[in-house]
Amino acid sequence: MDKILRVNMSELNSRIETVPTTWAGLGGRGLTSTIVAAEVPPTCHPLGKNNKLVFAPGLLTGTAAANSGRLSAGAKSPLTGTIKESNAGGTAAQMLARLGIKALIIEGLPKEDKWYSLHVNKDGITIQEEKELVGKGNFAVIEAVEARLGKKTGILTIGPAGELKMAAANISVKDPDSKIRSHGRGGLGAVMGSKKIKFISIDDQGAPGVTVADPEKFKTAARTFAKALLDHPVSGEGLPTYGTNVLVNILNEAGGLPTRNFSSGQFVGAEKISGETMHDTIVARGGKPKHGCHAGCIIQCSQVYPDKEGKYKTSGFEYETIWGLGADCCIDDLDDIAEADNIMDDIGIDSIETAVMFGVAMEAGILPWGDGKGVVRMLREEIGHGTPLGRILGGGAGFVGKAYGITRVPVVKNQGIPAYDPRSVKGIGITYATSTMGADHTAGYTIATNILNVGGYVDPLKKEGQVELSRNLQIATAAVDSTGMCIFVAFPALDIPECLPALIDMINARFGINLTGDDVTNLGKHILKVERQFNIEAGFTNKHDRLPEFFNTEPVPPHNAVWDFTDEEIDAFWDF
Repeated sequence: MDKILRVNMSELNSRIETVPTTWAGLGGRGLTSTIVAAEVPPTCHPLGKNNKLVFAPGLLTGTAAANSGRLSAGAKSPLTGTIKESNAGGTAAQMLARLGIKALIIEGLPKEDKWYSLHVNKDGITIQEEKELVGKGNFAVIEAVEARLGKKTGILTIGPAGELKMAAANISVKDPDSKIRSHGRGGLGAVMGSKKIKFISIDDQGAPGVTVADPEKFKTAARTFAKALLDHPVSGEGLPTYGTNVLVNILNEAGGLPTRNFSSGQFVGAEKISGETMHDTIVARGGKPKHGCHAGCIIQCSQVYPDKEGKYKTSGFEYETIWGLGADCCIDDLDDIAEADNIMDDIGIDSIETAVMFGVAMEAGILPWGDGKGVVRMLREEIGHGTPLGRILGGGAGFVGKAYGITRVPVVKNQGIPAYDPRSVKGIGITYATSTMGADHTAGYTIATNILNVGGYVDPLKKEGQVELSRNLQIATAAVDSTGMCIFVAFPALDIPECLPALIDMINARFGINLTGDDVTNLGKHILKVERQFNIEAGFTNKHDRLPEFFNTEPVPPHNAVWDFTDEEIDAFWDF
C-alpha cells in the first residue's frame, strides 16, 4: 500500500500518511510540483521554515520497465524563486518505490544548531543527530554511510556547498557503483542544508515491492518499449557509444555551441573535448565507455572516465559540463574538466550552473580564459571552503554577473542557460524563456528536432514552428518526468510508433487503469499550469519569460543570428 512519509524538522518527528485521492494518479514531477504548489506559500523564503523539500519516485519506478529509475525532487528554488523539480538517477528512487513510499515530504527547520540524518526503512523513518560527517564531501559521506549500514544502502547527500546554503548547491544520489548522480539544478541542496539534513539513507530490506495489476500485459509492453529504445539510432547507438558528449561536434558544426561566454557559436578546440575524443581516451586508459546511472538502464549513456594513471576520476561526464567548462570557458583539456567535475561532485554543486558561472567570471577577469587549473583551484579552495569569493561564485552566474557589473550574463529567471545558443537554435530559446523553472534544456528538448532530425525537422535558424515545437515537448516532458523515465526515451517516442503506446500500456498494466494518449497529454498540460500558477503567485509575470537583451542585440557567429521573437510570439506559448 502506497504511503506518504512526512518529516517535521522543527519537532524532529515523522508520521506515515495515507495517499490523498487527488495524489493517487501522480508520481515524479507531477507529484512533487502538486505538493509544493499545495503546501508551500509561493512568496516564502526558499531557505525558511515554510519551504518544503519533496522526493517522489515515478509511476513506473520500481518495476522492470527499462530506464524507469529516476527520482524527482521538488521545492521552491533558492536560485530562481520559482517552483522547482529536478530529477536524478541512482538507487534511491527504486528503493523508495519498493518500500511503497509515494513521496517523502520534509518540512520545518530545526530549533537547535545541530545537523541530522534521516534513515528510511520498511518501518518508517528515523531522525538522528549527525556529527561525524558534517563538513565532509559527498565521496566521504557515501564511503562512511556504506561502512555503517552496508554497501546496498541508498544515499541522498549534500556536500559543503549545500551546508553553506549556496544557491547553486545540489543534492547528490548514490548510483549502483557508489558513484554520484545529482539533483543538479535550482539549488535544492541549499534547501536540504537549510533543514540541517546532511544525508538520507535508505534500506529496502523486507520491502513489499511494487505490485503490477496485469503482469502479462506489462511484460509484453515492456519488451516492446525496450526494443524501441535499442532500435533508435540516438538512444541505441549514439548515446551508448559517445555519451551525451556526442553533441559537442554536432553543435559546433551547427554553430550553436556557446563559446567564450556566449560570444560565438563555435569553439576552435571542440575536437579536443568531443565525445569521440572522450570515448577514445576512456578506452585507451581502461575506463568504461558505457555505464548506467541506475539499475535497468539500457541506454547506458554514462561512463567512467579515468585519469592518465587509469584511476577513477569522474562518472556521468556529461555534455553540459564539458561544453560549459570547455567551449564556454575556452578550456580544451578534458583532464582539467574531469578534475573539475570530480570536485563539483564532491562539494555538491551544480556542474551546469557552475560552468556557466565560470564563463561570466572569466568575462569579469576573475580568471583568464581557458584557465582549467584556475577553475580547479577555485572550486577546491574558494567554493569548497566557503571563502567570501567562494560564496559569491557558489551563488551562480547571475550573482557573479551582478557582483562584477557584467552585462553579458546568460540566465533566465536567474538560472544559467545551458549548452545551446538560442540565437542559432531558436526552439531551445523558447524553452529557456518559458520554462517554469528558469533556463532548462531538459524542460522541452527541441534539439531533437532542430538539430538531430528526431520527430521531424524544424529549421533552427528560423522562427516558424518553434513555439509549437517547444510547447509540445514541454507538455510531453512534464508527463514523462512523472513516470520515472529517463528523458532520453523521448527519442524513440518521437520516431518509433510503438514506443509511446507501449509506455502508456505499462502504466495501465501497472495500475489496472485505462489511460489514453490524450490523458497523458492532459497530465503534462496540468503540471505546467500548476507550476505556472505557483510562479504567478510568487510574483512572476510574462515579462520574466524573456531572454537577456544581449541575445537581441549581439549577432552570434558564424550565422550572425540574433534572438528575434516578439513578446507576443513568446507569450503565445501559453495558449493551451
